[in-house]
Amino acid sequence: MVPIEIAASYRARTRGLLGRDGVQGALLLTPAGSVHTFGMRFPLDVAYLSRDFVALAVRTMPPGRLGLPRVRARHVLEAEAGRMAEWGLRPGTRVEITPGGGAPGSGTPQGGLPGSGISCPDAGR
Repeated sequence: MVPIEIAASYRARTRGLLGRDGVQGALLLTPAGSVHTFGMRFPLDVAYLSRDFVALAVRTMPPGRLGLPRVRARHVLEAEAGRMAEWGLRPGTRVEITPGGGAPGSGTPQGGLPGSGISCPDAGR
């Protein structure tokens, strides 16, 4: 189980991971269909997720980039570069969100929801 922060308010989605030196686990932006890395201090793995949390595309974005909007994307999952490959997250993988599964002290962005967890049960299939 990977700890996750959920940014569900406009303010939390706008802030995202800006100003941080890293992230423990991942950040889920919802609703969202695109992201940028302007002002980021580290490269990100970005997964564009459908309404039912299936990965449509997974990209690594260095700081200072604008991601292409994904028409069918309803959520965006962000993590430190290289993490999604470790988790087995690739296009076609379904992501499961589990409430309360986050690591203690994983933090919550303002307007976000308390720590939860994600898993990729079909990873490796």
